[in-house]
Amino acid sequence: MTLEPETVGESQGKATSPDVKDAYFSVNEIPGLGRFRIGNLFVPFGLEQVTNDTNNVFLERSIPTQGIFTPDREVGVALYNNTDDQSVSWTTGAFFDGISDTLKERIDDNQGLRLSGRLTWNPVFEDDGGKVLHTGIGVLYTEDQDNSVRFRTRPQIHEGPRLLDSGALFADSYTVGNLELAAVMGPITLQSEAYLATLHGGQPGRAGGWYAHACWFVTGEHRMYERFGQHGPQFGRNKPARNLSLRSAGLAPGAVELKSRYSSLLLDQFDRGAYHDMTTGINWYWSDRTRLMFDWIHPVTSDGATFGAVSADLLALRFDFNW
Repeated sequence: MTLEPETVGESQGKATSPDVKDAYFSVNEIPGLGRFRIGNLFVPFGLEQVTNDTNNVFLERSIPTQGIFTPDREVGVALYNNTDDQSVSWTTGAFFDGISDTLKERIDDNQGLRLSGRLTWNPVFEDDGGKVLHTGIGVLYTEDQDNSVRFRTRPQIHEGPRLLDSGALFADSYTVGNLELAAVMGPITLQSEAYLATLHGGQPGRAGGWYAHACWFVTGEHRMYERFGQHGPQFGRNKPARNLSLRSAGLAPGAVELKSRYSSLLLDQFDRGAYHDMTTGINWYWSDRTRLMFDWIHPVTSDGATFGAVSADLLALRFDFNW
């Protein structure tokens, strides 16, 4: 759960109850089925989305990911399974869309149904995860009750202004396709995903987006890849080779990670413009559960966006202690 109620953004200044995040029941290793899960959980779709917040490289997920083409946690059921050598995995799920995070009940006419599927293959997994090649493909089908679809995004800081907004688009449903690619090459990791959303039964058109990022542990560590983690194939918790220490007998810097990401969201077919973003920064890991994060975010929008063709610079800092 969150420990602090929201008082900004969608709440119009009014405090809301703390949100329930992960709350689910799992049964593991069911013969022929694998792992069964029911409750409030991540919709199994996309690599960056199912990687837990505390294990992602940047302060926030990329533009086209969270809340745009990949849903967050929702109420539903999911099945996870993989081959004996864990090189291939598959996941599917059915969820209620539009359930309140706090009350876990229907709050408007937007509630509908989501169906998701994800198939991954990692042909390379060597040196205990020091060398990894991950590929994946996914599909997400959403049918809402109000026949309305909306794509909108903030810059990659929590509760920033909406820089791109499609407005209400008339459609019975929509389908999102996804491609995943990631490679761990010792201290260097490359990761990218692409999305394409197609509307059905109403206003024609497609929306798309993608991101690509690179990160480098200058202190020699590598990102931890989990072949079949909590939410299927995902990146796990990074761990410094030596925790930060200022003792004269054992000075150690912890782990230092440089990072850079480019991401885009394209709503040109709806005459709502496009949003491109360049983010770069540094993470300093004091231990596997404590890190200092800094992001320099540079969003650029085109004509048709909420504020027109503009650019900005944002500096964001986070001290991240998690357990």
